[in-house]
Amino acid sequence: MPTLAPDRILQLGTAFWGSKALLSAVELGLFTELSKDGPLSAEALRARLALHERGTRDFLDTLVALGMLERGEDGRYANAPEADLYLDRAKPSYVGGLLEMANARLYPFWGRLTGALRTGAPQNEAADGRSDPFSAIYAEPKTLEGFLSGMTGVSLPTARAIATAFPWQEYRTFADVGCAQGGLPVEIARAHPHLTGTGFDPPPVRPVFERYVAQHGLGDRLSFRPGDFFADALPAADVLVMGPILHDWGLADKKRLLRKAYEALPTGGALIVYDAMIDDDRRQNAFGLLMSLNMLIETPAGFDYTGADCTAWMREAGFRDVRVEPLQGAYSMAVGTK
Repeated sequence: MPTLAPDRILQLGTAFWGSKALLSAVELGLFTELSKDGPLSAEALRARLALHERGTRDFLDTLVALGMLERGEDGRYANAPEADLYLDRAKPSYVGGLLEMANARLYPFWGRLTGALRTGAPQNEAADGRSDPFSAIYAEPKTLEGFLSGMTGVSLPTARAIATAFPWQEYRTFADVGCAQGGLPVEIARAHPHLTGTGFDPPPVRPVFERYVAQHGLGDRLSFRPGDFFADALPAADVLVMGPILHDWGLADKKRLLRKAYEALPTGGALIVYDAMIDDDRRQNAFGLLMSLNMLIETPAGFDYTGADCTAWMREAGFRDVRVEPLQGAYSMAVGTK
């Protein structure tokens, strides 16, 4: 019998150590400081970030071991390439907005996962009798812009994959339902100059969307339509896109949204649903499965789903020729035709 070691169990069981080291580095602005003035010594970073001398060296070297920082022969620290691109607050590719939210909100709420598994009830602010945090995010313009910017940074690789993986040359118009800052519409419009598009989201998103679109010189081809995708009709377009919104809702609401998409499309039109879809055998896509547990913690009824699940729901809504295609990383898209 081969000797079994507990290494993998222990690494998984203590994985939150590395996660919290990264989240604290983002909170402190470490990567932004290094992008601005790096490489820097441990002492210089300790002074800039107001750290105690006791933990500074271990903290920085932990991030080296985790691949987030690099340390030169002179002992000075610099960002690793990925960290420099995605964790510098001054860059448009910054994804730290979502990590900041994960640090401030999700990290403590995930400590209540056992309670969520036992009760099936959300474990976020609602469990403490506080109001929905997203209402506060949408009420404060600067907070909303930071949140939507982080969503863009996370979604850009998937948006670029959709811009190349779908036969856009066969269509003229599209609408992104739940467009956020407009990362997906911008990537599609940049790759396909013949297309015009619409972003659909609640009214407070409009100025954020329009600024982002204007920065890319696409204001003549991309427009914003305010609305609630449950209360209002969806935009008319040849192609409708739904990003990670279905997983926020229970099964009845998922099917309702898909039916609304079918009704909004013309004959021959297409629906693209993209998400971190769980593999059909539910063994491989750990990110998608963990995201579903996050929906357990964050929502009353939301859950993530497999490609086979989505295919069945889309066919039930009336779509034909439904197919599922991998995009990048954990993400896939389901495509159906009316």
